[in-house]
Amino acid sequence: MTSRTTSLETRRRLLRWMATSPLLSALGASAALGLRTAMADDEPVASAAEALNVFDLEAAMRARVSPAHFVYMAQGSDASEMLAVNRKGFESIQLRPRRLVDVTDVDMSVELFGRRYASPIALAPCGAQAAFHPEGEVAVARAAKAKDALQILSTVTNFSVEDVTAARGAPVWFQLYPANDWNITRRIIKRAEDAGSPVLVFTVDLAARNLEQIARFDRDANPACRGCHEPGYEASMRKKAMFDGVNLSGMTIGIDGLTWDYVYRLRDATSMKLLIKGIVTAEDAERCIERGADGIVVSNHGGRADVTGRSSIESLREVLDAVRGRVPVLVDSGFRRGTDVFKALALGARAVCIGRPYLWGLGAFGQEGVERALDILTRELRIVMRQMGTPTLADVTPRSLYL
Repeated sequence: MTSRTTSLETRRRLLRWMATSPLLSALGASAALGLRTAMADDEPVASAAEALNVFDLEAAMRARVSPAHFVYMAQGSDASEMLAVNRKGFESIQLRPRRLVDVTDVDMSVELFGRRYASPIALAPCGAQAAFHPEGEVAVARAAKAKDALQILSTVTNFSVEDVTAARGAPVWFQLYPANDWNITRRIIKRAEDAGSPVLVFTVDLAARNLEQIARFDRDANPACRGCHEPGYEASMRKKAMFDGVNLSGMTIGIDGLTWDYVYRLRDATSMKLLIKGIVTAEDAERCIERGADGIVVSNHGGRADVTGRSSIESLREVLDAVRGRVPVLVDSGFRRGTDVFKALALGARAVCIGRPYLWGLGAFGQEGVERALDILTRELRIVMRQMGTPTLADVTPRSLYL
């Protein structure tokens, strides 16, 4: 490590410590403003290993990918207010530590549909990952293999389910955005099933949305974007590997016009386990079970779908109360710390899916960055499990929380 790198790292650590120190409030508003300015001018980490939390990876990604691609990943619906809502939802849940429990060995492994993973932190489906790194979903798959993490592949992946499965060295779960043509949807489902995917994750929360920030780039007319993107929906879909060989004329993807009867159709079309993603109410959780779903993913699409003012972690409680343990419940949206993950597990979630944190790592440092994001959150979860006196996930219950 060079002397300049050492100096930068020392400065960075000092600024971070000061930002969380009680000294800050004692110094007054002007000193606080000066510290925030210094931190804003601080250089991003130069390697994945330097990242101390996932927010370090976010800053590094911002410095490395194009502004349009960063905004596409970072934005939420409308004014992106749901991003803050998701984070604020964790504040109302307090931890309840127990003392003098032997936590020498902490077991974070979890079983999902007959397969055991090293931790309950999974990689959520996120599309178009080549926008953040040339190796996209394949780099993520190699990181998932290295850390024995569950990976869920998006329908709008840049790399095929076959290539991602090969890089992962094991089957991945497959997320479904249905096409308006059932024959195309059925073809995609069959392809995922033939690749060994054991679970189909049907996303149901994107009937419509308003993405203002990326619209300002006007991709179809912006010369900076036209170098990589051909104008038009059909041209963009030709870059998605799961639509290779498909007649894209008139095709769209989404859930417009679909009803709960579509779940029956999917159930009959595949032997894969079927999870419904985007559920946030007790009524819809009940409908999932009535129609034979094998599991539920509580999600508001990371704040990229509707603007409800309610966080995903708050919705989790309602869904879990309705499900009553009949099927596994996973959750995503807004998870950034090990304490966030712990709170969801204590409420009753079987696993927590992260999206932006691993994309920050991917955009900043490729496979190594994704591994670092998983390492950071796993380390933080291990720490809080020790603090709470919960050496296994079975010990993580509502008794670990003040509710």
